[in-house]
Amino acid sequence: MELTVTQENLTRALGAASRVASTKTQLPILSNILLRTDGHRLMVAATNLEIASTQLIGAKIINEGAITIPARLITEFVSSLPKTTVTMKVTDNKLNIKADGYTSTINGIVADDFPELPTINEKTAVSYSIDTASLKQAIGQTILTASNDATRPVLTGVYWHSHEGSLYLAATDGYRLSEKKLVATKSDVSAIIPTSTLQEVLRTVNDDINEVEVLFDETQVRFRLNDAEITSRLIDGDFPDYRQLIPATSESVITLPRADFAQITKVAGLFARESGGSVTVTADAEREKLSLHSVASELGENTSEASATISADGQVTVNSRYLIEALGVLDCEQVIFRFSGKLSPCVLSSDQKDSDYQHIIMPLKS
Repeated sequence: MELTVTQENLTRALGAASRVASTKTQLPILSNILLRTDGHRLMVAATNLEIASTQLIGAKIINEGAITIPARLITEFVSSLPKTTVTMKVTDNKLNIKADGYTSTINGIVADDFPELPTINEKTAVSYSIDTASLKQAIGQTILTASNDATRPVLTGVYWHSHEGSLYLAATDGYRLSEKKLVATKSDVSAIIPTSTLQEVLRTVNDDINEVEVLFDETQVRFRLNDAEITSRLIDGDFPDYRQLIPATSESVITLPRADFAQITKVAGLFARESGGSVTVTADAEREKLSLHSVASELGENTSEASATISADGQVTVNSRYLIEALGVLDCEQVIFRFSGKLSPCVLSSDQKDSDYQHIIMPLKS
């Protein structure tokens, strides 16, 4: 293999692939990045057997071929080179790299030993083309409520599923739940995508990508981002029937500016650190005030309040961090916060009639 490529393109591709390459593995080849010519382009790929990342970059191909190289070394080396043309040549499983006064030889492993990259039958796969901004928002609004508990694998991903003609994303850790309606669909989809895969998608998306193609088969999902692809196994199992947890109506419905709610929650949270983030939310319909009270037994206590439109008095105790994070991913001026007494789930959403996102927080026992 012999080729030339720009340092900037190679650095970007190696950076994306190296994030997927496994550092803790009994298979040394999984710590390597695969470099392989593909027509007039260079393919840069890595896999940890759960996720595979492939990047195609333009190159001047002199001789075709392939090799695998230690991911960390080549990524850090190439990123340190000046922004110029990089020449790479393989001789006896060694990669020789030259660039503007820098010459290096890196020992590689023959490409035949690299695991076969996953494939998806595009003719039978369920496919969506999703606006990049919408996809980034949907992932960001749901990924934060996914669980880290490996003993319940189905909760460690985001559930992509069709329901009444729309594609929804949902995630829950048992204490909170988020649901986002994304696009219309005529296909049936039910797939749990690992959060690590979705985090990698967010890292790979850039301003040059207008649309992301998402393909599902029975066991895998593929995200195609221009010349980059991320393919992942799906999490096996059945996601819980979460819709029964979302109350259709609530006794206390509070509408107020999102910024005001975030501010009083942040201040109350400072005094709630000793009590596991516990803050008591009180809705006062007569005064038209929403107040948050928190107590730090050794330090003091705090009451913060904001003006709001309130349907009925009510009180509930919630985790302030959950509330702050939920308010942080809402992209609206006014929010609706609703609950029914101290034991019913709290629902946070935009006040817009066509709101496609809702965030549910389970109350704490006060």
